[in-house]
Amino acid sequence: MMSQETIRVGIVGAGANTTSKHIPGLQAIEGVEIVSVCNRSRESSERVAKQFGIPTVYENWLDLVEADDTDAIMIGTWPYMHARLTLAALDADKHVLCEARMAMNATEAHEMLAAAQTNPHLVAQIVPSPMTLGVDKTIKRLLAEGYLGELFAIEARIGGTFIDPDAPMTWRQDFNLSGYNTMTMGIWYEAIMRWAGHATRVTALTKTFAKMRRNDNGELKAVRVPEHIDVLADMVCGAQLHLQVSSVAGLAGAPEIFLFGSNGTLRYSQNKLFGGQRKDKELVEIVIPAHEQGGWRVEEEFTNAIRGKEPVTHTTFEDGAKYMEFTEAALRSAADGVAINLPL
Repeated sequence: MMSQETIRVGIVGAGANTTSKHIPGLQAIEGVEIVSVCNRSRESSERVAKQFGIPTVYENWLDLVEADDTDAIMIGTWPYMHARLTLAALDADKHVLCEARMAMNATEAHEMLAAAQTNPHLVAQIVPSPMTLGVDKTIKRLLAEGYLGELFAIEARIGGTFIDPDAPMTWRQDFNLSGYNTMTMGIWYEAIMRWAGHATRVTALTKTFAKMRRNDNGELKAVRVPEHIDVLADMVCGAQLHLQVSSVAGLAGAPEIFLFGSNGTLRYSQNKLFGGQRKDKELVEIVIPAHEQGGWRVEEEFTNAIRGKEPVTHTTFEDGAKYMEFTEAALRSAADGVAINLPL
């Protein structure tokens, strides 16, 4: 990748995550300028532009993408626009940083991946799953050193809240906006993939309890996105995964993931890691060495990749396509009552 003095970024979709993380993160990097923004309305675009000192507001996202005043496009929209925006940006010879939940489905993810592979001179990156960044390197090292012996099983339970059946529908509950993405299932699976690789076979059961919700206009809409899901999967490493993600598990505690092996156990919870081996009586906290402590640096990694300083690791389009295959396979399995083989 050629080095570049100033990286000019255009923002399409400036919601909470973009304004709290991506825009400040990009503006904090020397030689990066956010030059344009296009949100869902002119009013909201101008509000963001004023807040962050962005000079140009576009009413049409395609005009922003195709304008010659940008080198890179940050996509912060809901998933229903991710593929369309990514394909347009790559076609316009722009680097792409796309918000998590890569696409609506695996087909869109594959199209995005193919477009990125056709343009290897452009950086194409998905915003990573952030929860386990602080412990990922240590977990991977311990697995490589044989701390667990052979990895047999992965048990992940994600939840902790009571359902509010009267709350209005959000984009996460609207299949037309989120596609096969189910709650936070995909981003937790992405984290597990960093440690144990991808799934090869997926079976799932789902439940939706509040079957109708009102949208922003007060209209009752059917909820097609599950509120509780149990996934069983065979992993490429030979382990079996059980992943439960729930919006109805009130007071269940913080999300946690167990890795069970032939000679040891690891437990992740709240960015802390606990471990024990066959000789031990209980799990104890494992101190994360300073050089292994990861953190949020997606904006830095994206711009460094454009400048040729480092490759994209968090998260590549290849990994994004894998988690989209997993999320789609889980809902297809639940709908059809069959196991789904991966890749799709």
